[in-house]
Amino acid sequence: MRVAVVVFPGTNCDQDVLHVFGGLLGAEVFPVWHRDRDLKRADLVVLPGGFSYGDYLRTGALAKLSPVMDSVREFAGKGGRVLGICNGFQILCEAGLLPGALLENVGRRFLSQFVRIRVESTVGFFTAGREGGGVITCPIAHFQGNYFADEETLKEIEDNRQVVFRYCDPHGVVEAGTLECNVNGSRNAIAGVSNRAGNVVGLMPHPERAVEAVIGYVGGESGLEPFRAVCKS
Repeated sequence: MRVAVVVFPGTNCDQDVLHVFGGLLGAEVFPVWHRDRDLKRADLVVLPGGFSYGDYLRTGALAKLSPVMDSVREFAGKGGRVLGICNGFQILCEAGLLPGALLENVGRRFLSQFVRIRVESTVGFFTAGREGGGVITCPIAHFQGNYFADEETLKEIEDNRQVVFRYCDPHGVVEAGTLECNVNGSRNAIAGVSNRAGNVVGLMPHPERAVEAVIGYVGGESGLEPFRAVCKS
């Protein structure tokens, strides 16, 4: 398993992803600088979290123009697996590889806290083989994590089971109308989506920060399983 981790100016979660795949799961993992176009025969490309280009203009808007994104688009177009976490999710939406957009959180506050997300669909590769309804506890750290799509797009992704994760309570119950559950105000409490083919997945929370019990705090290692499953697939 070869994993390419794309690094933009302002990326700050690349080391977390490198550690998960290389240090914990034994995959062959390597960084790819945003100016490079060579994905080095990767089996999986990860766009990690951070603040690419300082979030100037709007999150992901400048990163989508980086040379590496031409290769990411081509890779995804051929069925290659692409995972975007937090800022990576924002970039994939800006690049048109995932539907929807990420707006400012309800209340216009940066949110840094633990949340629960429920596995909603197993169509996307990141949850393939998992049981629907499972709950992952992990952190969020974003100002623009409020997922938005127009009514037509929202119906399409719901009908096609492209919603991969939803924000939920500790028991897996989704209450989209409450900020206790749906902390940033995302439509339908959507925390992550896939493209129609299921080979491109993005999510706002950080499961890579809850992969070891010793540092995962209340999340323990609940975020490790989807990464492990990807390596086995």
